[in-house]
Amino acid sequence: MPENSPQPRLGYAWYVAIVLMVMNTLSYVDRQILALLVGPIKHELGISDTQIGILQGLAFAVFYTVLGLPMGRIADHANRRNLISAGVFAWSIMTALCAGARSFPMLFLARLGVGVGEATLGPSAFSLTSDYFPKERLGTALSVFSAGIFIGSGLALIVGGAVIAAVTGLPSVTVPILGTIAPWRLTFIVVGLPGILGALLMFTVREPIRRNAVQGGQQLSLTEVAREVRLRWQSVVGVCVGQSAQAMCVFALQAWLPTFFIRAFGWTPQRTGITLGIIILTTGCLGMCAGGTLCDLWQKRGLREAPIKVGVVSTIGAGLCTCLALGFQYPLWTVALMIPAYFLFAMPVGSCYASLQLIFPNQLRGQVGALLIFAINVGGMVMGPWLVGMLNDILGAQKVGYSLALAIGVATTLSVTVFRRTYAPYRRHHALMHP
Repeated sequence: MPENSPQPRLGYAWYVAIVLMVMNTLSYVDRQILALLVGPIKHELGISDTQIGILQGLAFAVFYTVLGLPMGRIADHANRRNLISAGVFAWSIMTALCAGARSFPMLFLARLGVGVGEATLGPSAFSLTSDYFPKERLGTALSVFSAGIFIGSGLALIVGGAVIAAVTGLPSVTVPILGTIAPWRLTFIVVGLPGILGALLMFTVREPIRRNAVQGGQQLSLTEVAREVRLRWQSVVGVCVGQSAQAMCVFALQAWLPTFFIRAFGWTPQRTGITLGIIILTTGCLGMCAGGTLCDLWQKRGLREAPIKVGVVSTIGAGLCTCLALGFQYPLWTVALMIPAYFLFAMPVGSCYASLQLIFPNQLRGQVGALLIFAINVGGMVMGPWLVGMLNDILGAQKVGYSLALAIGVATTLSVTVFRRTYAPYRRHHALMHP
């Protein structure tokens, strides 16, 4: 559809952004709740730490990452609203079915199903949002959607912990279909079933007309897709590498910062969860909004590289705050510095999601969104926790703070360097879509 076609009403567009943010929140709660149930799962199923790692990594991340690519292609020509609704329903049911797993293979398959369902959300949401908002507001809109990352991560720690505390000590309960189960298993049901309402909520979203398409809006062949990507390869590589390096920091902190507080300061898991949950939820959301607003402001002033410039400015500050925080021996100072660190780490997420949407035709937006998610998960979700764990084995278990600081220092330097070198090609590629 041509650039000058009428935009949807802005008020309804923001409603859509909020609904998509709710879906993103549900996805992060469901994917992370297992981390709070490691003890009872190991005890009842008799599985090892390695198998727990597989359940949290391979069983979810690999299928979620790989299936995102074909889901992106489907999103570029199918009804995106319906695709998201089906995915939310699927991952919510599979999360609830984790409650009935009686063995490691059964729990592995249920977690696989969670990843398959969640693979529908990101590419479809990016493409959908791009058709609802003008380019000058896309950074803020995708930041609102991305706030679900931090809301979900925070709620998984806060609400998940509360649910676990509430059901602990209860006698075995009988649940339809699943039969008699241990009370800790109820946690999967409590966090999974609300997603069914989320799937229904998606039907209040209208599928918008696709905008900024080429070749009359017809679906592009894989050869044509490859040609469009090659035309913009420098921006694609720069954004994917820069954002995946930045994501390494966030995933490394998510995996190891609670352990740092427990080992370095002797905090209990409950105290750690509540403290970090509140920080992540509040500063993450504020940072998302600030980053999106700054991106849109710079774009209105004609700064074409605005989406990735937000990444440069915020990542420098986040890296400095985090490395300083991990060097203190007093938890109060560490907590105080992690507040601006999480705020700054959150700032570029939405704008970087917007960056590739702004330089590609409509028929590729789901696919390039899936490609960015692929890079973030491989470079961030896989490499971040693994690198810190490897450094722990080299430096010693009590040196987790040094391991985190070293990994984050290297990753932020890489991210800033790559983002900065992408400015010039990104300006050219932006001009292709927005002369």
